[in-house]
Amino acid sequence: MRVLRSSVVTAIAAAAALTAVTGCSEKSDAKDADAVRVTASDDKCEVSKTSFPAGHVKIQVENKGSKVTEVYVYGDNDKIITERENIGPSTKAEITAEIKAGSYEIACKPGMKGDGIRQKITVTGGGTEKKANPELDKAVAAYRAYAQQQADETLPVAQKFADAIKAGNLDEARKLYAPSRTGWERTEPVAESFGDIDPKVDVREDGLEQGQNWTGWHKLEKSLWDAKQISDDDKKLADQLITDLKDWQKRVGTAEITPTSMANGAKELLDEVYKNKITGEEERYSHTDLADFEANVDGAEKAYELLKPVAAKNDAALTTELDKQFAAVKKALDGYRDGDGFTSYDTVGKDDRKKLSDAVNALSEPLSKLAGAVAK
Repeated sequence: MRVLRSSVVTAIAAAAALTAVTGCSEKSDAKDADAVRVTASDDKCEVSKTSFPAGHVKIQVENKGSKVTEVYVYGDNDKIITERENIGPSTKAEITAEIKAGSYEIACKPGMKGDGIRQKITVTGGGTEKKANPELDKAVAAYRAYAQQQADETLPVAQKFADAIKAGNLDEARKLYAPSRTGWERTEPVAESFGDIDPKVDVREDGLEQGQNWTGWHKLEKSLWDAKQISDDDKKLADQLITDLKDWQKRVGTAEITPTSMANGAKELLDEVYKNKITGEEERYSHTDLADFEANVDGAEKAYELLKPVAAKNDAALTTELDKQFAAVKKALDGYRDGDGFTSYDTVGKDDRKKLSDAVNALSEPLSKLAGAVAK
């Protein structure tokens, strides 16, 4: 779950701004010489060029500030075209994304807060038509089917969760809480592409906008584990959760998905693990963070496996490393299994959390290169 500002719509690939690899009529290579260089600091966001051709765009970021930063490319109405979080001081990051001709803003967010320090950019048309890649077409189609399947399978479990709440069955509702979230967590970048749904179903209390009513999973989570009781309002919220999840389910098929957005989405899922699951912030009352952790990794691995045939041809060493690190993360997570689920995360000590964090970081770094390998 990403804390959203009211003006920001999160998108795995905004329909108005991203173009698929196949049928692209814009420039499609992303060479280092053509890269857009972003230098971030605590009070500046310097961009090496404010106009560049459309297609696969490489953005090279260097954080010269003292705070961890994020870099976003925003389209109309603050739709997020691409992003990269957790860029530490004195570190660099690289993003490859597909961007159509149009007007955008690049934003740096020192401290990972606020609207960011912004620079306007123009992406121009031109170039030659890129030949379709059947392997990538197949990967996109398969991932779209996967995202739909996850939504379809979420609704029956979420309905049982809602029914338990409406029946006032505290123990049953607690048992069903984490399973009801699995499909959402596996495909969170797609789910967040519908920016009006995420704030309804997955916002935490500290992410609320002024005047926003708190609804969704985490409001119910607080009632179940903190208040330890189910109110009449909670029963109404359970029905609202199902209504909002059905809306998500219906819209999954309309999400704009491209090979590079799949790759960047996989990296976003690892960022979610690092920012919210490892810290214990996501499930602060239920302590079911490890279930979310596994779902995020599952979703990232699915996107990777679908893109792997093309990525392996372009960068065999990268896919070898990714295979190794995905296996390592899953092995680390297996150490905390408890029956069909996981141990409560509040029992996982600081040293063990550090080991999990190290495993995630070891996967996150090569995963950040997957979009570039796919775009070659």
